[in-house]
Amino acid sequence: MMSGWSPSQEAKVGAAEKWISSQSQAAGSSSGNNSPPSSKPSSPCHSLFPSLPPLSNINGNSGCFPVVGGSIEKLYEAYNELHCLAQELEKGFDAPAILVVGHQTDGKSALIEALMGFQFNHVGGGTKTRRPITLHMKYNATAQQPICYLISEDNPPQEQGKSLEDIQEYIEAENMRLEQEACQFSVKEIIIKIDYKYCPNLTIIDTPGLIAAAPGRKNRVLQSQARAVEALVRSKMQHKEYIILCLEDCSDWSNATTRRVVMQVDPEMSRTVIVSTKLDTRIPQFGRSPDVELFLRPPASVLDGSILGETPFFTSVPSGRVGTNRDAVYRSNDQFKEAVALRESQDVAALEEKLGRPLLKGECARIGISKLKCFLEELLQRRYMDNVPLIVPLLDKESRNIKRKLRQIIHELGNLDEAKLKEKGRLFRDSFLAKLSLLLKGTVVAPPERFGETLQDERVHGGAFLGPDGVQISYKLMPNGGMRLYGGAQYHRAMAEFRFVVGSIKCPSISREEIINACGVEDIHDGTNYFRTACVIAVAKARDTFEPFLHQLGFRLSHILRRLLPITLYLLQKDGEYLSGHDVFVRRVTTAFYSFAEATEQSCREKCMEDLTSTTRYVTWSLHNKNRAGLRQFLDSFASSEQTSLNNAAIIGATSQDLAVGSSANGNKQDIKPRSETKSNQAFISTEVAGVNQTAETRLVDLLESTLWNRRLAPSSEQIVNALVAQIFQGIRDHFLTSAELKFNCFFLMPVVDKFPALLREDLEAAFEDDLDNAFDVANARRALEQQKRDLEIELRRIERLKEKFEAIHLDLGGYQSSSGKDIANQITMLNIHDRI
Repeated sequence: MMSGWSPSQEAKVGAAEKWISSQSQAAGSSSGNNSPPSSKPSSPCHSLFPSLPPLSNINGNSGCFPVVGGSIEKLYEAYNELHCLAQELEKGFDAPAILVVGHQTDGKSALIEALMGFQFNHVGGGTKTRRPITLHMKYNATAQQPICYLISEDNPPQEQGKSLEDIQEYIEAENMRLEQEACQFSVKEIIIKIDYKYCPNLTIIDTPGLIAAAPGRKNRVLQSQARAVEALVRSKMQHKEYIILCLEDCSDWSNATTRRVVMQVDPEMSRTVIVSTKLDTRIPQFGRSPDVELFLRPPASVLDGSILGETPFFTSVPSGRVGTNRDAVYRSNDQFKEAVALRESQDVAALEEKLGRPLLKGECARIGISKLKCFLEELLQRRYMDNVPLIVPLLDKESRNIKRKLRQIIHELGNLDEAKLKEKGRLFRDSFLAKLSLLLKGTVVAPPERFGETLQDERVHGGAFLGPDGVQISYKLMPNGGMRLYGGAQYHRAMAEFRFVVGSIKCPSISREEIINACGVEDIHDGTNYFRTACVIAVAKARDTFEPFLHQLGFRLSHILRRLLPITLYLLQKDGEYLSGHDVFVRRVTTAFYSFAEATEQSCREKCMEDLTSTTRYVTWSLHNKNRAGLRQFLDSFASSEQTSLNNAAIIGATSQDLAVGSSANGNKQDIKPRSETKSNQAFISTEVAGVNQTAETRLVDLLESTLWNRRLAPSSEQIVNALVAQIFQGIRDHFLTSAELKFNCFFLMPVVDKFPALLREDLEAAFEDDLDNAFDVANARRALEQQKRDLEIELRRIERLKEKFEAIHLDLGGYQSSSGKDIANQITMLNIHDRI
C-alpha cells in the first residue's frame, strides 16, 4: 500500500490504472519515451504517463494530469504564447497566471526565488522594480543551470537568450528610465521564460511591492509613489483569469495590510490564495498553544471571504545568498534548495513543539514552499484545462475582427483618390459637427467615468472661482458638484457656480483713510462732496473685485469646451465614423476647433471687459439704485436713525465733535451746545436745531450740507459713505453678473453651434480646392495604412497559429472527456494532491 493512502484510495488508483493503460498505450508506443532522465522515484500517476514531465520534483514526489500524448507541454507553451500576445496587443482576454501581490517588507522576493528554485536578484520587485515581471517557468530536468530567455518588444516578439546578469541589467536600465519619467511606473510587463530542473510549471507575475508611506507633508513623494504602485497592482488584479497570491507579514490575521488592497478588486477572495511569510520568525512570538492554533486555523469571519485552499499557507525562506564570494552562504542553487527543504522541516518541528502534538495532515498540507508550489501548480493546471474549450472561440472571434479590419484598410487604400477623399472628408466633418452639437445638447453615449469631471476635478484642470480672500466654496454647496459631467451639463454647472460665487460677494471694507483720500479737492472749490467720494471708492472696489472673475470664467468655460474634442473623437470611433489613416486631416479639424474656441473666448471676454469698464467709469444712479426714490428712501431712513441717535446722545449729556440734537421728555426741542466749539461749529449747530421740525427731505439736505465744509470725518459721514458705496457696489455686481452670463451664452456658447460649422466648412473646402494632397497628406496616409496592414497580417498569423495549437490541444483532451473517464481523472488528481502535499 502507498504511504498515506487508505485501502479505498488504493482501489481507486487500481481502477484508474486499468482505464488509463488502455488510453495511453498506443500514445506511449507512438510518441516514445520522451521523459527526461531522473534518478528520483515517480508517483503512480507519473508511471502511467512516462512521456510527461512531472509537475514538481520535490523529494521524489511528482504528479500530473492525465493528458494524452504529452499535450501538457504543448498546453504550457500555448498559454505562455497567449499571455505574451494579450500583453503585447492589450487584448481583452488573457491566460491564467499567478499574480503575486505584497508589500515591500513581506518577503515577496525570497518567496518567488524559492518557488523558482534559484536566486535571482531584483526579480522580487521591492523599491526598484517599476514594471511587472512575468516569469514563464518550465520544468526541465536536463537544465543544470537556469536557461533564461527575454521576450523582446518587437512585432512579432522574439526570444532572446540571456544570462541572469544580462536580464538584471535590462531590468535596472528600465527602472532608471522610468525614474526620469513623470509616471514612474508602467503596467507593461517584462516577460522572461525560464527552463530549470527545479522550476515548477508555473506562470508567475511579480508586481512592484506595495508601499506603506508614512503620513505628513515631508513624505509626499513617497505617498505619490505608493498611490501609483497601488493603482498599477489594482489594474493587474482586474484580470479575472489571474489567481492572486496575497502575501501577509503579520501574526494577527485581523491586521489586513495586503488584503485591504486585494479585497478592493476581489471582495469575496474567491480567486485569492493567502500566504503568511516569514513563519520561522513568527513561531517564537507565540507564547501559548491556543495562539498557534488560532494562527494556523483563522476563522472564516476574520479573513472576510472564502479563499482558495480554505486556509492560508505558511512559508519560510532561509536567509543568505548564493555565490562564490566571502559573504555568500550557499555555493550553489542545489544547496539553496536543500536549505529551503530543511527550513520547512524545522518549521514543522517547531510548530509541533509549540502545540505539544503532531501536526494534522491538513495542517501539514499548508506548511512550506513545497506544499505551496504543488498547490499552485495543480490549481493553475486545472484553470488551463478548464479554459481550453473557452479559448478557441475567443481566438476565433479575434481572428474575425482582425480580418474585418484588414478588409477596411484594403478598402481605404483603394479609396485614396481625389473624389473619394473629398467625400470622406465631408462625411467626417458633418459627423464631427453632429457629435459636437449632441454633446452640448446632452447625451449619455460617452461613459461619465471616463470623460466626466467632478467639480473638484474641474477646478483642478480649469481653475477655480476665487474671491479677494482667496477662498473657494465647498463643492458640496453646488448642485451636482460630486457628479462626473461633460458637455452642456458641465457648462451649465460652471455658470451656476459663477452666479453663486459672484452673487454672494459683499462690498469690501472701507477704511477712513480711503474715504479722506477719495475726497480730494474740486477744481473750483474745496468743499467735500461725499457723493463723489462714494462713487470713486465704489467703482475702484468693483473693478478690482470683478475683473479677475471675468478671466476665471473665460478660462473655465474654455476648458469645458476644449474637453468636447476628445469626447467627440471617441464617439466617432465608437460609431465607426472616424477617419482612420488620415491623421493630418483630423489634426486640421482639431486645430480649427481649438483656434476657434480660443478666439471666441478672447472676443467674448473683451466684450465683457467693455461692459465692466463702462459700468465702473460712470455711475448712473438709476442703474445702481434702481430709482432715485429708492436711494432717497434709503438715505432718509438713515438720516432719521441718525437724528434719533443724536437726540438720545443729547439726553444723557454726551458731547462729541459732531452736532448733537436732543429731544426732551415732553416733546419740546432744545439745543445742547458743545463746551468748546468754533463759530463755524456754532452756525452748524444752529442749522441742525432749525432742522429738527423739518420734513425728511429737508433734514437729508441739511445733513449733507453740514458736511460740505467739514473735513473732520464724523461717524455719521463715514456711515453715509459706506452705505452709498455698498449700494453702488451692489448695483455694479448685479449688472456685471447679468451681463457676463448673457454675453458668454450669446458670444461664446452659441457661436459653437451656429458659427463654427460654417467656418469649418469654408476652411475645409478651401483646402480641398487649393492643395488636397497636403490636406490629407496622401503619401503618409498610404504609408500608415500599409504599415497597419502589415501589422494586422502579422497579428492574424499569430492568432491563427495560436488557435490551431489550442484546437489541437482540445482534440487531444477530447479522448478522455467522457463522463467515466473524467471522473477517474478527477479522482487521480485529488489522490495526487493528497499524496504530494
